[in-house]
Amino acid sequence: MEAPFISLVLPVRNEEKYIRACAESLFLQDYPKERMEVLFVDGCSTDRTVEILESMRAEHPLLRVLQNPNRTVPYAMNVGILESRGEYIVRMDAHAEYARDYVSGCIRALQSVACDNAGGVCVTRGRGYMGEAIAGALSTPFGVGNSMFRLDVRSGYVDTVPFGAFRRDLFDRIGLYDERLTRNQDNELNYRIRKNGGKIYLDQNIRCTYYCRDTLRGIMKMGFQNGMWNVVTLFLCPGSMGVRHFVPLCFVLSTLVLLALSLLLGPQVFGVLLALEWFAYLSLDAFYSYTVAQRLGMKYLPVLPVIFPAFHIAYGLGSLRGVFALPRFLGGKRGKK
Repeated sequence: MEAPFISLVLPVRNEEKYIRACAESLFLQDYPKERMEVLFVDGCSTDRTVEILESMRAEHPLLRVLQNPNRTVPYAMNVGILESRGEYIVRMDAHAEYARDYVSGCIRALQSVACDNAGGVCVTRGRGYMGEAIAGALSTPFGVGNSMFRLDVRSGYVDTVPFGAFRRDLFDRIGLYDERLTRNQDNELNYRIRKNGGKIYLDQNIRCTYYCRDTLRGIMKMGFQNGMWNVVTLFLCPGSMGVRHFVPLCFVLSTLVLLALSLLLGPQVFGVLLALEWFAYLSLDAFYSYTVAQRLGMKYLPVLPVIFPAFHIAYGLGSLRGVFALPRFLGGKRGKK
């Protein structure tokens, strides 16, 4: 029986550091090459991303480079889906490298399990000393909450997977990606799948390696932007975000409120509550920092206690920024149907 034709769709923008390794991992997939196409959708890169991809086309004719003048991921995904020829669409990311059976595993799961989206586990890695420490922090429940696809969990139904595979006709039924969402577009799409009676399946045997930010500034910027878009997405697409996405906001807000009340009304009650909250937080910080250092090496212990609060506080402040930014986003047009 002939394998179904599939389309791999990858939004890219300024990915020259990662693009070659990512592309090569796709060309090494064990899925029949004559039955797949690889669509890189470029969002106006200003580095060598497109040049690198074009240089690979002669050897890999299944590669195509499409243009995304709107730059953001949901626009890129919609361009790729509309230009694709596959019976199945696999959404992928240029910051990652994929196991040889990643694609075949996704297609096999879609064909054998009752689901509308199938994906796997992201093993977070970093480059350099700080990148490796950040990757270690983001691979813990304290770092990412119960984000299952980042943790080593059993196969089963989940609320979302990052780089999943879909039957093409899914988009005819529920619509394309919501183009209002610079971030969280995967969460929103998976929410629509569940809302329409579908299921998302995570297979622990499907693996990719995701390369996280490799500087403290980079991870704080990512946390701030994620936090902001979580709030925006909550209001634009009610029900698509989980409680865990707002824990950093609650932490930052409680700290600010308790600090203000301590200054206004005295520290006897509110100051004690603030101290207890931070004692609990720093205890968790110390525990997970030591746990990660035991696994990666004690040389990472000096920076790990800084990474957790830097990421969480930036995340919470980003969510706070999102609250004040809501008027700018509410009332925008829905993405393509």
